Amino acid sequence: MQRICRTLADHGYQVTLVGRHLTNSIRLEQEIFQQKRFRCFFNKGFAFYAEYNLRLLGYLLFASYDAVCSVDLDTLGAGCLATLIRRKRRVFDAHEYFTEVPELQGRNFVRKCWSVLERICLPFYKYAYTVGPGLADIFTTKYGIPFKVVRNVPAVKKQPVLRSHQQPYILLYQGALNEGRGIETAIAALKHLPELELWLAGEGDLSVQLRELAVSSGTAERVKFLGYVKPKDLVAYTEQAWMGINLLENKGLSYFYSLANKYFDYIQSCVPVLTMDFPEYRALQNEYPVAVLLPELSEEALTQQLRNVLNNKILYDSLRNNCLQARDVWNWEKEQRTLLQIWADALKGIKK
Repeated sequence: MQRICRTLADHGYQVTLVGRHLTNSIRLEQEIFQQKRFRCFFNKGFAFYAEYNLRLLGYLLFASYDAVCSVDLDTLGAGCLATLIRRKRRVFDAHEYFTEVPELQGRNFVRKCWSVLERICLPFYKYAYTVGPGLADIFTTKYGIPFKVVRNVPAVKKQPVLRSHQQPYILLYQGALNEGRGIETAIAALKHLPELELWLAGEGDLSVQLRELAVSSGTAERVKFLGYVKPKDLVAYTEQAWMGINLLENKGLSYFYSLANKYFDYIQSCVPVLTMDFPEYRALQNEYPVAVLLPELSEEALTQQLRNVLNNKILYDSLRNNCLQARDVWNWEKEQRTLLQIWADALKGIKK
């Protein structure tokens, strides 16, 4: 969201990014756009979503703006209602397949509630975009409105020096330490790969359990918990990595059709990726072979694929050289053109 807001602000739009403040939230830094956070009494479950949307609705009923962009279904209700009441324009940004996220698997009633919300609100939307072609096709068919693709790719960075890696080889994970991200499997695979270290940049619901797992598996000395890392500091860690990992359990269509920003962050730093053999990554692999595709998320499969790369320098060098080519295509300087066109169309006739 910061990348999108900076781009819009750079091109003359007055932007306000609205979110929530948690007890462990990082302090906001000065930006070229406005930022606002709500402190909620409830922080999870129905009570949180209800409270947040009520607070957001109250804010949007009186704030000054020409259009509201609702990001995913959890802000759609307030954004849709406020813009209808005030006759403002609206845009929808789907970062994931919300009704198919792992957290809703087996929770049919909750899932049904979100589905009802999307069926009520999305017909009022004319402009929408999402993170990958697969989801765009699904959403266009499901909702009956055209979804554009704006991938979450990084800006072009200074070309890194392609260093010669030596033991320990660093395996890097960027992102939340949450269920379904394959981190437990990566820690388990370390037992069979003494050449590797695993660096985890992020925190999450499994922070404590993963630290305990590293100790119990005997790999604690080779698992480095970096904690929360600011985006501007993350590049330095990434450029030290031998490979980046993007592992997901196949828990619902949201994960299956995901296109993670970490995948592109690795590529921009010329770090090959070990990722799941899911449709979006398979399609990208056909463009530029920058990754090793994992057919299943298991300790055995992960160990085998990593061992194959460790033992095949020609393969590794080929992957890294392909990253050099892909980074010139998969970058924000090219991707932002679609975003800017969407907003130009949505705000046509309104002076910036």
